[in-house]
Amino acid sequence: MPRAGILGTGAALPEKVITNADMEKLVDTSDEWITTRTGIKERRQAGPHETTSQLSIQAARKALEMAGVSPTDLDLIICSTISPDMPLPSTSAFIQRGLGAPACCAFDLAAACSGFLFGMTVAEQFILTGKAKYVLVVGAELLSRYIDYSDRSTCVIFGDGVAAGVLGPATPPSGILAAEMHTEGAFADHLYIPAGGTRKPASCETVRAREHYIKMRGNELFKVAVRSLEEVSRRVLDKAQVSAQQIDLFIPHQANQRITDAVRERLGVSAEKVYSNIARVGNTSSASIPICLDECVRSGRLKKGDLVLMAAFGAGVTWGGILMRW
Repeated sequence: MPRAGILGTGAALPEKVITNADMEKLVDTSDEWITTRTGIKERRQAGPHETTSQLSIQAARKALEMAGVSPTDLDLIICSTISPDMPLPSTSAFIQRGLGAPACCAFDLAAACSGFLFGMTVAEQFILTGKAKYVLVVGAELLSRYIDYSDRSTCVIFGDGVAAGVLGPATPPSGILAAEMHTEGAFADHLYIPAGGTRKPASCETVRAREHYIKMRGNELFKVAVRSLEEVSRRVLDKAQVSAQQIDLFIPHQANQRITDAVRERLGVSAEKVYSNIARVGNTSSASIPICLDECVRSGRLKKGDLVLMAAFGAGVTWGGILMRW
């Protein structure tokens, strides 16, 4: 059977680093409080003139170079983001223009932290059905634009970053072996931005009420996240008839180190097989898994033939998993 796989990866992080010591000057918190509860030591913050599409273009060019694919060869661009350049048009349109890929289709996808895996799953269908040969999938977030720096429960968690993957035909045994996507809208009010859409259009009142920032019910989300990540990981492993002990690398969404540790223990995956960069990057939503993936590829941590399991959970709530052989 034909398969789709990742041919190249690339990432782009803003230069500015915000440490926990910096956070102590902004809000009532401490390095000990942040580290104990999240595992985060620092995160990146985009400059005032940096945009989601600009960083996306940088990451995409690196991915295309690694894949040996020209922008003109792309058939589709999928940008997963909840922090677009603007409501209209799509951020993917700016990426397409910046790359010089006028012949391909481009659209945005909003699935929060699960977005890159959702985008990969969509791209896989285009490739397997012959509708596309090469698809660029970008996970891009500048969440610092939506952070309330008076809310210590959220401002210490999120960071900025972008990463991309070029997907195309893969020769078995390489490629995507199994994929899952899920959404449960019953938890939609657990992680959200109240204003700025049609429910609450931007106004002086919504700005004064600080309703354009991320709101989160962290304690409730923690339990749902652990359960969902374990469940989706087991489902993709079962689909491919692979045990958790057989995987070579586990890349979970970098939401919280305690969530990662809990899911790893439930799955029975050894600690040395789990990749985490949350201490250096924080939670970059849809960009977190592809940033980790790019770091693993470029450092040699991920090698040809390795089995890699990726699992994510995000607002919506959404969750997804992909098992692939590199």
